[in-house]
Amino acid sequence: MRVAIIGGGVSGLTAAHYLSCTPGVEVTLYEANDYIGGHTDTHEVSINGENVSVDTGFIVFNEHNYPQFTRLLRSLGVAWQDTDMSFSAVNERSGMEYGAEGFKRLFAQKRNLINPSFYRMLWDLMRFYRQTPSVLSDQQPDCTLGEYLKTQSYSKVFVENHILPMASALWSAPTDTVAQFPLKYFIAFMHNHRMLQLEGRPQWKTICGGSRRYVDEIVRRCTGEIRTSCPVTDLSRSRSGVQVTTQEYGSEKFDKVIFACHSDQALGLLKEPTDAEIDILGAIHYQKNRVVLHTDARYMPKNRAAWASWNARVSDTLVSHCSVSYWMNLLQGLDCDRPLIVTLNPAQNGAMALDPECVLAKRTYHHPVYTHQTLAAQQRRDEINGVNNTFYCGAYWGWGFHEDGVTSALDCINRIQRGDQHVAA
Repeated sequence: MRVAIIGGGVSGLTAAHYLSCTPGVEVTLYEANDYIGGHTDTHEVSINGENVSVDTGFIVFNEHNYPQFTRLLRSLGVAWQDTDMSFSAVNERSGMEYGAEGFKRLFAQKRNLINPSFYRMLWDLMRFYRQTPSVLSDQQPDCTLGEYLKTQSYSKVFVENHILPMASALWSAPTDTVAQFPLKYFIAFMHNHRMLQLEGRPQWKTICGGSRRYVDEIVRRCTGEIRTSCPVTDLSRSRSGVQVTTQEYGSEKFDKVIFACHSDQALGLLKEPTDAEIDILGAIHYQKNRVVLHTDARYMPKNRAAWASWNARVSDTLVSHCSVSYWMNLLQGLDCDRPLIVTLNPAQNGAMALDPECVLAKRTYHHPVYTHQTLAAQQRRDEINGVNNTFYCGAYWGWGFHEDGVTSALDCINRIQRGDQHVAA
């Protein structure tokens, strides 16, 4: 059996890894980029003559919430290490800045000690932790996160300086976008990841030497063919199989195809999508994010004591703009005397525009945006998965993280190995 896999991110790599070990299965993976890995993107940069491996896409995981991904890493012999998941926020409009863990970080800005608004933010944070778990058992129709914060009278200082910047950092989305997230989806994620509690949180990890280590190991072991810089231009299906067309290789026939790219990309490649594919794949939208690896410390809190692994900065000019900067020295345990910072959507002009001399690498990623329509589409995956020799996997079927990419790929693998086959009506 010949299987085509379109997309070389974590989902496509997982599918290729396990299917290539299946007797009688021949795998060909197509990747449009000139590198394999998708959001697993490690850059080798030279700092003071030393090469340093820095991640700009996928960075962290934990064993509790990423069991299948952890199993994959163990099977590959890839090592990981503990990391720090501290959070800070800077609001350029109000001037408030703080680190969210420990007395020293909370009050790194000394005026927070005598700022009533700051204590109101902390009080609302504790209230949010206490109240929101009950939302999951509430039989009332779901609302958005923003609507809930308003109806429950959460303070402006809490909304603008903590919960929306923190959510923006988690999902790489503007604050007005995360405010439209379905409330139960948001709370379920927080509860599942033990983020609605001060103690008993999971220990987060980073991969030693950079996330690309697991990608390299999969590529090394894969017995199938992996083609980079090879975008698929057309895909047609029939009862007998699938025709995959690329500029370099022309039209090739396969028995099955796994779409391991984003849902909108998959829909764009299908020559004759079914009504269900149009409805389901078309309901999931994406946020474009510019990502820059740099050494410009202005994107960190002014007070060094407030520096954290995740640092949100609320713009003083754009209402919904919240840039997020990851301090990679702390996250990856990098022994480097210069700050290595990954910033999502930094300012492109004005006082906060990055100094070009500080820029080490640039990337553009697209992340799924979660709405009630997105969640409804996720529930209909079985309507299209396995139909017309076509299978779909990707992190967009879940929370949008690595574990979701792996589990959805494993589901496709199991369906193929069982011989699942359906034909659209």
